[in-house]
Amino acid sequence: MLRPPLGPHTPVSLGDERESVAPRTGRPVNQPSKPVIVLTSLDYDRLEALLDSLPDSAMPGKANLQAELDRAEIVEPKDIPPTVVTMNSTVRFALEETGEEFSYTLVYPKDADGNAGRISVLAPVGSALLGLSTGDRISWPGPGGKPIKVRIVEVVYQPERAGEMHR
Repeated sequence: MLRPPLGPHTPVSLGDERESVAPRTGRPVNQPSKPVIVLTSLDYDRLEALLDSLPDSAMPGKANLQAELDRAEIVEPKDIPPTVVTMNSTVRFALEETGEEFSYTLVYPKDADGNAGRISVLAPVGSALLGLSTGDRISWPGPGGKPIKVRIVEVVYQPERAGEMHR
């Protein structure tokens, strides 16, 4: 699988360095390995449309999300494993350093409300969680550049698992 180069805010997994090829440039790049992510075709299409609607300078989240979409395995909604974080899923994750747990629902930017536990897919944590499965670990640069490392504890709710294939 071809993988894009990493930007300064691209979430990366905990792992060894490996050489890969940037899909757009064809140049070799070294990057930490990342867990495989899986997206539904519906989420992929909606997220591509969202990215197309944003100006390039909209926010760093645009580049992070594009990098995740570029490396994703795409499946039909009915074929998504029940432990994968899809759009509108509620996911519980723990900070590796402290074990502190958080629960958020991954939503489109218009529905984001941190006080209500709804995190935008354009936020660093949002694009990092997208497509991961229970047990996966990932990190991304936090404030001041210190990596934030988390582990997916549970996908509490997933629309596809609940039979809501078009949510």
